[in-house]
Amino acid sequence: MTDPAKPNNRLQMQAPSYILPMEDTDFLVNRDELRGLRFAVEYYKADMILRDWGVRSTVIVFGSARIPAPEKSAAALAAANTPEARAKAERAAGWVHYYEEARAFGRLVSEEGGALNLVDGQRDNVIATGGGPGIMEAANRGAHEAGAPSIGFNITLPGEQEPNAYSTPDLTFRFHYFAMRKMHLAMRAAALAVFPGGFGTMDELFEILTLQQTQKVTATPVVLVGKAYWNKVINFEALTESGLIDSADLGIFDIVDSGAEAWAALQARGLKPASRKRRK
Repeated sequence: MTDPAKPNNRLQMQAPSYILPMEDTDFLVNRDELRGLRFAVEYYKADMILRDWGVRSTVIVFGSARIPAPEKSAAALAAANTPEARAKAERAAGWVHYYEEARAFGRLVSEEGGALNLVDGQRDNVIATGGGPGIMEAANRGAHEAGAPSIGFNITLPGEQEPNAYSTPDLTFRFHYFAMRKMHLAMRAAALAVFPGGFGTMDELFEILTLQQTQKVTATPVVLVGKAYWNKVINFEALTESGLIDSADLGIFDIVDSGAEAWAALQARGLKPASRKRRK
């Protein structure tokens, strides 16, 4: 029996204030005043894990999440049982070759860039993507097929968002803050390859181009894959003709048609495979 003469500390033990701060999820997650701390934790978690893996530099791949893998496209075509569904599946099928080019690019960079082997405890030119489906999946898949690690920087979204099955599990991250995710995508980037995409891809591309144009980051090679697409959706020449950018700004990037051409263009712009770095 409880001794009525002895004070009971049950309420004190159960009070939110008594929870260790590091174990108080509600306090850490829901207080506006701790946003800076949450921001720092997102930075350090990914940074420390990448350091543990020896990831010194990355090759970033951006592109649409809506471009299907060939097997998914074939399944969608087979399942289409209305004219509308058939038209949608056929439109998606027209993009499949970009999936295959991104897949080939991821494999080629991983085989030749230095991601396969640690050199003095470091890996260079590791494929890194936004971690989702479509072009991101394709690049991670190519790296996976080469037997190399690759990175997926996922973001928490209102809708269901899951990582693709090909990024290395230990290097598959999830961020709450877009800004921190973008920072991690950029901070180790030795090069950037951008495949066709929508608003998100344009946002990522132009942020990198702006950082380079304004010299806020070290200049890194940039390549856009898909001449027909890029020349159709963006009139780069009109930007220079209008005087809103300098003609030299168009020299920040190349536009090519294949994953192999993209890898060659990045090397022509100064990207060094790890084997060449060792000989310096």
